[in-house]
Amino acid sequence: MDSTVAHQLLELNRHFYTEYGREFSATRERLQTGVLRVLNSLHGDEAILDLGCGNGQLARFLSRRGHRGSYLGLDFSLPLLSEADREPFGFPVEFREMDISLANWRSKLRPFSFDSIFAFAFFHHIPGFELQVNIMKEIYNLLKPNGRFVFSNWQFLNREKLKARIHSWSEVGLSPEEVEPNDYLLDWKRGGIGLRYVHHYDEDELAQLAKDSDFEIEQSFYSDGENRKLGLYQVWKKIL
Repeated sequence: MDSTVAHQLLELNRHFYTEYGREFSATRERLQTGVLRVLNSLHGDEAILDLGCGNGQLARFLSRRGHRGSYLGLDFSLPLLSEADREPFGFPVEFREMDISLANWRSKLRPFSFDSIFAFAFFHHIPGFELQVNIMKEIYNLLKPNGRFVFSNWQFLNREKLKARIHSWSEVGLSPEEVEPNDYLLDWKRGGIGLRYVHHYDEDELAQLAKDSDFEIEQSFYSDGENRKLGLYQVWKKIL
């Protein structure tokens, strides 16, 4: 993908989550079934990095569970982050405004290293395979040797109602040839009408992404929604 197109898609999503951040947050008051399955595997003392932390719902759940390790949540949306600190936490929690699509974001976190890095319903907003690999390599370097990267990707093509929300690329001045396969433009109709970029991953694509960023896929499963197929979850471990 051309860097100017990738930049345009990133800006499209920045605008969306700034303009509709509060409305989006109102629809994210509970954790998905797949996320709960992942969190149930924690021991309670892990140092956690949460990419695309949104309104802090994951941190609140961990606090209620008595988590003892540290938590750092990153997101570029100030409207979402403004919802994150609305109640005290029972363990060390920090939220930061940060855009991990920008260069050198990892250097701003030093000397942090993490047992678990999460990216739930977030990574499908990163455009272009090259940028995806670059970010995965940064995640690799932030993980402890025995750490795990766990992320989910929205499988909207598995539901007809969601497929109906797909729009033409021409609405944002692009053509299908300028984006990558499985890139889509989806609408949002709450508090107004917005558009955002979403990539629909399949397992073969994720396998290639893991290989190119020196990860091994430890676990893969589908969850969420009435059909339990709206989220593709994977657990990756470092190849040392």
